[in-house]
Amino acid sequence: MDVRIGSGASAEEASAIGAALAEYVGDEVEVYVGDGEEPAAVAEPPESATTDDGSESPSEPAPAADLGPTEREEKLIEEIEEILEGGHEKYKEQLPDEGKLFVRDRLDLWFDSDGSAFLFEDGRFAEFDADDRLPADALITGGATFEGRDLHFMANDYTVKRGSMAAKGVEKFLRMQQRALKTGQPVLYLMDSSGGRIDQQTGFFANREGIGKYYYNHSMLSGRVPQICVLYGPCIAGAAYTPVFADFTIMVEGMSAMAIASPRMVQMVTGEEISMQELGGAQVHSSESGSADLVATDEEHARKLVAQLITYLPDNADEQPPQMEPRAPLHSPEGIDSIVPQHPNRGYDMVDVIERVVDAGSYFELSPDYGKEIITAYARIDGRPVGIVANQPAHRAGAIFPDAAEKAAEFIWKSDAFNIPLLYLCDTPGFMAGSQVEKDAILEKGKKMIYATSSATVPKQTVIVRKAYGAGIYAMGGPAYDPESVIGLPSGEIAIMGPEAAINAVYARKLSEIEDDDERAEMEQQLREEYREDIDIHRMASEVVIDEIVPPSSLRDELANRFAFYEGLEKELPSKKHGTIL
Repeated sequence: MDVRIGSGASAEEASAIGAALAEYVGDEVEVYVGDGEEPAAVAEPPESATTDDGSESPSEPAPAADLGPTEREEKLIEEIEEILEGGHEKYKEQLPDEGKLFVRDRLDLWFDSDGSAFLFEDGRFAEFDADDRLPADALITGGATFEGRDLHFMANDYTVKRGSMAAKGVEKFLRMQQRALKTGQPVLYLMDSSGGRIDQQTGFFANREGIGKYYYNHSMLSGRVPQICVLYGPCIAGAAYTPVFADFTIMVEGMSAMAIASPRMVQMVTGEEISMQELGGAQVHSSESGSADLVATDEEHARKLVAQLITYLPDNADEQPPQMEPRAPLHSPEGIDSIVPQHPNRGYDMVDVIERVVDAGSYFELSPDYGKEIITAYARIDGRPVGIVANQPAHRAGAIFPDAAEKAAEFIWKSDAFNIPLLYLCDTPGFMAGSQVEKDAILEKGKKMIYATSSATVPKQTVIVRKAYGAGIYAMGGPAYDPESVIGLPSGEIAIMGPEAAINAVYARKLSEIEDDDERAEMEQQLREEYREDIDIHRMASEVVIDEIVPPSSLRDELANRFAFYEGLEKELPSKKHGTIL
């Protein structure tokens, strides 16, 4: 390549121009000055290197000197490390005595095993410039992968102001919830908070974007994404509402508690002296209030429970729950008919039936100590998740009491929200009667159960295992409640009431007129047999009240086939804003 430059250029300038051009074009350059006939400089391109295919490529520039972190970056790293240390050491030293982990160690437990990972944290520098520096303002929020599932999380730092909530932490919490609405990913709340920071309430308590917005966002997230809460300490006042707004709440025995006010405040207001565990401990909320779904023995157990629970749940309401490889039941279905007593008033454990229907290892009961007359559990049939609502004859004959009805209604509602099909196993004498249950709102809570069953749009299968008396058949997904199938076992009966009550209600006067005891007993037996024949499952099948009677040993296969057949079924509710029952 030839280049001619101005006549005033020196030889050095000609050489510099030639070298630059030669490197740029990758070829020899001759530089002429003015009208000169001979080149003032000849420049060659840099030495070439041969590539794998034999062609030439420009040689690599010499590597730059290895550059390490600057003083500015090192200072930032030190600041982050200081934040990660949390609160004062004396507060961290108290944690082992309470049986719990420092919050950063807790996050390692959750997100540093079994393929789980801590992905990022938001708002780490909250309150960093404050006069009283509060690491992360006592609240850690971010994103993580848990058991292969992406989710949002928050975790209180109990070593910083006892995990209390103030302006910056509240803002972080709200942002996390709002992002969950955008992403459609589940939310995990790891709660250990003493409530709002009373001495700093200006700026976060009553504001439009203050702590009250927590529960607005909980309500918006409700039914959109699963919200799971684990309690690690005494959550008081406002902090106690997050667990009850969550879809699923796990408390840790001897460690967790939640209450609308602290024991000290209770004593001030009512004069009652009570401990935190007596006021709102795990046993109170798992067996008496029903606010806790599960109780863990320690921190590791809490994680295991959530890891199992999430296998039944989709990420959000637009997705279907995950399926797994089918597994045979723990016990053979051939034993079902032997488990169900022939006598309608004899008790037995419905779990023994369930374990002969569902996949081995998949039975996961929720609220086992609350409303024991009804079982609410997740399980799988042939790999497909189902929500089970089953009467429990081992407890108060399986009669439906107010707390059991309320538990069932909430379980049905949640399962339907997250597209989990429902299986009803009916063996109940109906709703309990009496003055106490009326005071405990049996009609109100029974109404909610019937409403939830009526409104559920997921596929529903109902099995009449034995008794289906009174309004119990309504609440338990009977023929009038749009189940995809109603299946009877040969032990099944459907009636307004049982034989003894019916005979007493209809024939009491007639029987009382029979003076001879033997004659009266014979008449009672005849009436009992006639009534039994009228309510027998074969009569119901003959009149097509139910869809089919199946041998108990084939019940699992029958249900598996029906759930597979109706998979993806879409039902519509009447056009309206929403119902008014729940």
